[in-house]
Amino acid sequence: MDGVIEALHIYDEHNKPVLSHAYTARPLSAAQLLPLYLDRLQQLSGGLSSSQAATSTSSSTRSPPPGLVYVPATTPPTLVFAISHGPLLLLLTTTSELEPLLALEFLHRVADALEDFLGSPLTAARIEASYDVAAQLLTEMCDAGAVGTTEGNALHDLVEVEGLVGKLLGSISLPGKAAAALSAATSAATSAASSSASPSLLPSSLSSLSSASSPALPWRRANVRHTSNELYADVVESLAVTLAPSGRPLAAFAHGSIAFTAKISGLPDVLLTLSDARLLDLPVFHPCVRLARWREHPGHLSFVPPDGRFVLAAYEVDLMAGAVPGQTPLNPLRLPVTVDMRTSLGPVGADFDLRVHVNRSFATGTGGSGNGNHGSAGTPASPLLQDVHITVPLPAGIRNLAEVRPTKGDAAYNPGDRFLAWHIAARDIAAGTTYFGLRCTVVGHDSGPDDPEDDNNNAGLGPDGGDEFGFRTTASYDDGADGDDTINEGAYQTPAQTKKKKKKRAAAKAAKAEMAEKAAASARDEKEAQDAKDEAAAAAAKRRRDRNRMLMPASAAVSFSVKGWLASGVRIDSIVLDPRRSRGLGEGVKPFKGVKYLTISKGGVELRC
Repeated sequence: MDGVIEALHIYDEHNKPVLSHAYTARPLSAAQLLPLYLDRLQQLSGGLSSSQAATSTSSSTRSPPPGLVYVPATTPPTLVFAISHGPLLLLLTTTSELEPLLALEFLHRVADALEDFLGSPLTAARIEASYDVAAQLLTEMCDAGAVGTTEGNALHDLVEVEGLVGKLLGSISLPGKAAAALSAATSAATSAASSSASPSLLPSSLSSLSSASSPALPWRRANVRHTSNELYADVVESLAVTLAPSGRPLAAFAHGSIAFTAKISGLPDVLLTLSDARLLDLPVFHPCVRLARWREHPGHLSFVPPDGRFVLAAYEVDLMAGAVPGQTPLNPLRLPVTVDMRTSLGPVGADFDLRVHVNRSFATGTGGSGNGNHGSAGTPASPLLQDVHITVPLPAGIRNLAEVRPTKGDAAYNPGDRFLAWHIAARDIAAGTTYFGLRCTVVGHDSGPDDPEDDNNNAGLGPDGGDEFGFRTTASYDDGADGDDTINEGAYQTPAQTKKKKKKRAAAKAAKAEMAEKAAASARDEKEAQDAKDEAAAAAAKRRRDRNRMLMPASAAVSFSVKGWLASGVRIDSIVLDPRRSRGLGEGVKPFKGVKYLTISKGGVELRC
């Protein structure tokens, strides 16, 4: 790809053009480009109007725009590369094929350079107040569409803005040192012409101009001077760990970076040695690092550092390297904080329980005294755990959390946020507590009765004192069963009367048998009704538990920071300043050296439920 950069446009938070710089051809102006760009975003986003697209990209905290957008409405079609930097939107245009990574990296470096020269945070007001500096930067960073000098230290040598002279030089797009060299060359040429000296003085002066404009090391400023000589290294790792419901790690990675700060005079040559460099996967380095030395001796970083703070290297470490799938790794993952979640608890499965365990070795670093540790808090001898936050995303069906009961810390839930936030203070961890608990009760949108109740439980029962057929249960028959067998004189029963009494006895027995059968049937009906009621209640409870199961959280994310500890085990063994290869240090210079370690997890430890 031999494409070139044609134009660079910067827009403020209201999508108004702040700065435009054309490098080649006749590109679209900022005002012409923006409507076409927003219309294309509308088509790609599937239905947003231009005003909605503009609103979605214009705010104090812009969301990252698409890196590359093809705009066919122009002649010829235009490729638009875009990034956001704070409230600003940066667009780069070209009508030819251009390497996307080159264009995006150039935009990032433009934003960093403007922020370095104009101040942080970078805003439209800062750019408008220093158009001369911005114009110099854009001219030095790209010439005729080809990327030029983008290193910050080299730009500081080429762009000077101090005082009135700097502003004057900025107005004619000449850096201060180049102007001084040009002035010296002009005076030398004039004196040579007047004295009829050798004409070789002019080329030598022009060569000095060229050397002044092109430093030997593009990442380091010339003639650096510091009153105090210091070398610092900060190793920062961010975790990305996924845990199964049982707590077994499914994937675990540490993404690390080595930030180096060099405040030392002259041209120092530094050797930084890492321990166990074989753990590092996919390392990337600053251009100052000598790659040949790294290949010959893995773990040795030899470099001439830029002036100030910069990222020396970055890497990735697989914390489960060598583990067999489905088995526990030989070196178990050691995390400062682990979390366990139990769901569908309680009578109707509406509760969930969250338990956090803090590793005791990380809970003892409690400040400068160290509480008996062999080192101050925040050092490798006494790592310090801070800022423990647990975030639990909640399903959309949850209307509210009826009860939030943490044993320690502060838990908060906002129905509009769709997540539960739990913060455990550093003082609770420093007190020596290693187990923390949180229990919650969820309430869904459907809070009505589960099933209608059947209140007709007395069907089939007769009235008290009799049955439904009218027979009296207290009736007695005078059948002479009182034991008196004598017959009164004059009393006489005919055979018809005797037969009638026998029929009454038989009817009474039949009525009693029928009543007993009715009572048994009624008892059976009551038992069947109770069984049916119990089954209905069990079915309703099951349906409610099933509904509540859909309201249970599916994951929990843990955030924390640990000073003085790295998950990968990578360490810096030494930082050595080579006096033989260094230049301009002075005699007896012994810089102050320091190394710090920090591990952070911004929701990087995630438990799946």
